Amino acid sequence: MSAVCGGPARTLRGAGTPRYAAEFSPYLPGRLACATAQHYGIAGCGTLLILDPDESGLRLFRSFDWNDGLFDVTWSENNEHVLITCSGDGSLQLWDTAKAAGPLQVYKEHTQEVYSVDWSQTRGEQLVVSGSWDQTVKLWDPTVGKSLCTFRGHESIIYSTIWSPHIPGCFASASGDQTLRIWDVKAAGVRIVIPAHQAEILSCDWCKYSENLLVTGAVDCSLRGWDLRNVRQPVFELLGHTYAIRRVKMQSCPVTQAGPPE
Repeated sequence: MSAVCGGPARTLRGAGTPRYAAEFSPYLPGRLACATAQHYGIAGCGTLLILDPDESGLRLFRSFDWNDGLFDVTWSENNEHVLITCSGDGSLQLWDTAKAAGPLQVYKEHTQEVYSVDWSQTRGEQLVVSGSWDQTVKLWDPTVGKSLCTFRGHESIIYSTIWSPHIPGCFASASGDQTLRIWDVKAAGVRIVIPAHQAEILSCDWCKYSENLLVTGAVDCSLRGWDLRNVRQPVFELLGHTYAIRRVKMQSCPVTQAGPPE
């Protein structure tokens, strides 16, 4: 895994526990959080790993165990030590890396596995959004012990939820119902429904440079780009994968040359 764009590759080799999500700290260069689950999340526990780079690769700074698999992780945008994970027991966990024990708080409202969690990046907001197998999206303020709002509309498992880095109160969700949906917190409802694939959509992400561009990855092994100003057809499609695309991230570093899909 690469610590910085164009930088040296650093690798963590472990005992084989599947790593479901990895997110770099927005504050500390090279610090990485990994959410893991035993037995591919079907049974067993989960561990949150906090990793720092060193000369030999990545070293473990701290780890936190949870009694169910951890599927996603997101860093706070206003505190360098705080992050949130989500798990197979339907809960979200708030952790502080400055403390050896935790979690600080547990939020339990979803009725099935929580597969996605994301912390808003826009200034003036300290909101978290979570997506679950119970077909709902929930909005949270980490300082409040219960959800602020529940969004319904998807007709299958929600695999991915992510805030717009440009538009306050706007987030996207991707689902097994084959749709990408754009939501408005202020309206407490869906703005746009895009039938993005003819297969389950497992991941989505916003472009860091355009408020109208998103990408989706699906079980059909394809990546598709969508312009919210005209969603009748994708603006691009990338083929080449031979397995389902479980997670996708749009490049945040300047791109000077495009190569074939890896």
